[in-house]
Amino acid sequence: MKKYIHITKKDREFIMKALGITERMVFYATRFDSKRGDTELARKVRKLAMDRGGIVMVELPEVETLHDADGYMRQYLPNDTLLEFSREDGGCDVFHKGEKVRRYENVVVSDIKNIQSWALALK
Repeated sequence: MKKYIHITKKDREFIMKALGITERMVFYATRFDSKRGDTELARKVRKLAMDRGGIVMVELPEVETLHDADGYMRQYLPNDTLLEFSREDGGCDVFHKGEKVRRYENVVVSDIKNIQSWALALK
């Protein structure tokens, strides 16, 4: 899962001037680059970026989620998988390419990420 800190051009220029660094270093730090962006300087850049109103963004696969009137929340994953969560019984059915492949019982919100990860691994 990739993440980055979203900042404006004005904030990027401020950070460059305040810390005497290049735009490339700001880029590495705000993109959490593991080779060049995990230093004391990078941590200072990220703190300054957040202090100036930066927003941490996470890149995830696009997932369409619908809350239907029939009491179900349905998530359509990019690998032809459908997660169908029942608000009535708390269960989740996983359909892959139109076939039911798994059922989860008593699902709570904290379970959803693991269910999604399992479902996204289906081929």
